[in-house]
Amino acid sequence: MQTDRSCKGCRDGYNVTDAQINRILATPMFQEANCVPDSVYDHRLRICRECPKLHGGHTCSMCGCIVQVTAKLKNKSCPMASSNTIGWQKYEDS
Repeated sequence: MQTDRSCKGCRDGYNVTDAQINRILATPMFQEANCVPDSVYDHRLRICRECPKLHGGHTCSMCGCIVQVTAKLKNKSCPMASSNTIGWQKYEDS
């Protein structure tokens, strides 16, 4: 028997809800000091929405993350950023 080793967020029929994402974003990990400014967050999400690796509007099929969560954090970068012009880098405070 073959086991499905794909990310469950990439499987057809699995849906991450906005309520689940909002619950994650409300945790202490997402305090302002850890997060990018809203303008950077919006820019990152626009890039993700245009990426061919986005599955179901929320899951990155390259790394398995929920993009609305990962894009919010300063210390995260897109796995596509190193391979080509799609993606975004870690945020550096200026």
